[in-house]
Amino acid sequence: MTDAAHRLLWTIVALLLVLGGGVALGVSFDVLPGDPGAVLVGAGALDRWRLAAPWSTLAAAVAGALLALAGARLLARELHRPDHAMRGTLSRPGRRPGRTRLATEVLAHALERDLTGDPGVRRARVVLTGAPPRPDVWIRVDLTADARAAGVREHVHSAVRRFATTAGCQPAHLDVTARIEPGRP
Repeated sequence: MTDAAHRLLWTIVALLLVLGGGVALGVSFDVLPGDPGAVLVGAGALDRWRLAAPWSTLAAAVAGALLALAGARLLARELHRPDHAMRGTLSRPGRRPGRTRLATEVLAHALERDLTGDPGVRRARVVLTGAPPRPDVWIRVDLTADARAAGVREHVHSAVRRFATTAGCQPAHLDVTARIEPGRP
């Protein structure tokens, strides 16, 4: 499922829960139109429920358990990283039969090492997510107090260009966070 489909699904689930809660609240405060003394469940449905006494309760419990299981699976799928996320091995087909395989941790560490090559960058942290042809690249650099922003910006852009050329995948999204350590008084 795509991200948009997940958002749509969760929006529908949320709207159904809000609608159900609103109806229950309206019934409890007698604000729904109609006779406040009217029953919500007709006499025929209530009689059928009572006739199937042990089985109706069991059916309701099974339906509730299945609904809870479906909700748990939906939540687990939402919290689980997608299978095509860049973790483990980046595999690219070659011109000849075979594939080139690279551990994504190696790529991330290589980019971190390249970023810390500038004297103004004290530490760098890189995270790669998404599909291998167009990954999302998340970079955090810790800068020294005397680092020049323009020089560091150019260094980061050139390091990302080298990464894209070396890995053979252009970043779909690049997020760079720079933190400057406080200077000494």
